[in-house]
Amino acid sequence: MRIGIVGAGPAGLYFALLMKRRHNAYDVRVIERNPPDSTFGFGLVFSEKALRFLERDDPGTFAALTSEMEAWPDQRIVHRDEVVNIDGNGFSAIGRLKLLQLLHGFCREAGVHIDFQREIDSLDTFAGCDLMVGADGINSRVRDLHADALRPRIESLKNMFVWYGTKQVFDTLTLTFRANRHGSFVAHHYRYAPDMSTFIVECDPETWRRAGLRHMDDAASRAYCERLFAPDLDGHSLISNNSSWRRFALVTNENWSTGNVVILGDALRSVHFSIGSGTRLAMEDAVALYQAFNEAGAASATWADVPGALARFEAARRPIVEKLQAAAAKSSGWYEKLAGKMGLEAYQLAYDYMTRSGRVTHARLKEMAPRFTASFETRFGVPEHA
Repeated sequence: MRIGIVGAGPAGLYFALLMKRRHNAYDVRVIERNPPDSTFGFGLVFSEKALRFLERDDPGTFAALTSEMEAWPDQRIVHRDEVVNIDGNGFSAIGRLKLLQLLHGFCREAGVHIDFQREIDSLDTFAGCDLMVGADGINSRVRDLHADALRPRIESLKNMFVWYGTKQVFDTLTLTFRANRHGSFVAHHYRYAPDMSTFIVECDPETWRRAGLRHMDDAASRAYCERLFAPDLDGHSLISNNSSWRRFALVTNENWSTGNVVILGDALRSVHFSIGSGTRLAMEDAVALYQAFNEAGAASATWADVPGALARFEAARRPIVEKLQAAAAKSSGWYEKLAGKMGLEAYQLAYDYMTRSGRVTHARLKEMAPRFTASFETRFGVPEHA
């Protein structure tokens, strides 16, 4: 079987690795537009639950990745300089480039061929392949070339955000809320290496315009954010890596495959970074596609029913993806109402944040985060709707 994959991100690399490990005779090739030492952004975060699939399905890769990860048991909210710790919310993080480099190494060891710094410019690139996988991100070329069949829809959320890094090392995944004369801001920040942290700044478009950020270059924008979050950065600067203000692109596709072509990861759908599930979903896509091909015992070097396997993949995976997309939509909607929430006290804001999806009741929150919920009840009692 010949498999061509566009995009050496987590989805494409992990699917290539799984298929080549199981079927060494398969010809598995990956094309990537960027060089091997290049990536957008900084760290990636996983919840404890997000890593369970990897621990269950691929303990070797799980062990290799977690040995490189930073981990912490709690989450933190900072509002009006008051610190609120929320127990029961364990997370791990790893640098995006480190994750990709680990997957590069695993793929090379397995015999996957990766061709870096190569663009796909036509449908003929993988002519003769039994399966073609588009795992080339939000701006997917594969998806665009098959748009008539896949019927993608791309919308932009309202808020503006920019993804920085910093040498300031944070204890835990933290949301820090700050306001000035221009409006309200929130920073999503966490360490992903012993000496590095991700630092994402988000605000509504009105605040962004009033602050003049639309007219600032990279240096001026970083300087503005450094002043705003000076108490949190403790003298450290913000670091740019293709960092620019943008709206989050919300990607969906009516169809997930056409013929022998399928799309995975952000090419297939995107979920807002506030639920920390983008990379998890990408790698779970890879597992689900791999399992769809192996359900019927594809043990030979050829595979006749590729469309059937792709249909099984979509049938099994779509309900899970749509559930997480719904949760992400509620989460991103909460941030778009941030200005109206800044008047809340720190514990009230934290409680509102933890129950933003509508799926976490007071009783459920008490089970998940007993210390935080007890502190909230001491201050405000049990909510009437609980």
